[in-house]
Amino acid sequence: MVMIGTDSHKRTHTFVAVDDLGRRLGECTLRANTDGHLQLLAWAARYEAVTFALEDCRHLTRRLESDLLRAGQRVVRVPTRLMAGARRGARSPGKSDPIDAEAVAIAALRHRDLPVAELDGPAREVKLLSDHRRDLVMQRTRACSQLRWHLHELDPDLPVPTRSLRQANTRARVQDFLDSQVGVVARLARTLLARIADLSVEITAIEKELKALVTAQAPTLLAVPGCGVLSAAVIIGETAGVHRFRDKDAFARFTGTAPVPVWSGSSAGKVRLNRGGNRQMNYALHMIAVTQARGIGPGRAYLLKQQGRGKDRTAAVRLLRRRLSDTVFTALRADQIHAPTALPHAA
Repeated sequence: MVMIGTDSHKRTHTFVAVDDLGRRLGECTLRANTDGHLQLLAWAARYEAVTFALEDCRHLTRRLESDLLRAGQRVVRVPTRLMAGARRGARSPGKSDPIDAEAVAIAALRHRDLPVAELDGPAREVKLLSDHRRDLVMQRTRACSQLRWHLHELDPDLPVPTRSLRQANTRARVQDFLDSQVGVVARLARTLLARIADLSVEITAIEKELKALVTAQAPTLLAVPGCGVLSAAVIIGETAGVHRFRDKDAFARFTGTAPVPVWSGSSAGKVRLNRGGNRQMNYALHMIAVTQARGIGPGRAYLLKQQGRGKDRTAAVRLLRRRLSDTVFTALRADQIHAPTALPHAA
């Protein structure tokens, strides 16, 4: 087997081929466009049983990955931390594109259970819309903060409750006030108010589109108490296919809800808080846990049970997140089974 590692940049990709013992067979640097990818396939044709190993930075490798998959090639994704570890243990000192590409290939040879890439499915549409909505919400929040300072300068006694600028009736009241004001500050405030209104319309439209997509793709997930459309959209988009995970424990490591074992001296057998994993997934699970803690679903009873055993509320919520990770995994598996075109297990 020949493993071809890749070091990717915006304009070029560098490829290094190694055999199953890690010996370098060849290297090349090609343009990061379709013509360069065709040249790569011609260059790789000299080897048999080729697997491409791409560092998992899909903002740079997505087009290359798609072209390779459409050409019928096998592609695995190598986490950056594994590549960095392989580079530190290499015999060649320094840092260059060929050294990095070779480190990616060596890391892929050492770890045979890396996730296998596949063509993007409906989940990517959900992720793109969810990420874009989050960016728009951040822009609106910033604009609201700027507007509130301008309004405070114009009239410190003007009542504008917290988060109320997202509401059309509050914006209409503020607009009436600004229409009676003159000067640069008032003009900037009117511009910001119009920007907030436009962002709110766009955010609402995206939320409606997400609702339709999520309802079609994950009805079982939406049935989980406390899981709304926005949380479900984050889960679907970040999971990118539950078939990638062999079991609920691997999924829990991905969500950052699986505790990290501590095995040293007197602490043997203990665990500590996992601060890794996908933080967006962890946040979505936390929001579901907080909602259930308010009495929606079985979460409140579980928290009271854990607190009765001596856990504080923070530790109890952490345990609830781990429990919800399993529940979400089961729901995603059920939705995958009932999907029109279920994908095969890939990891």
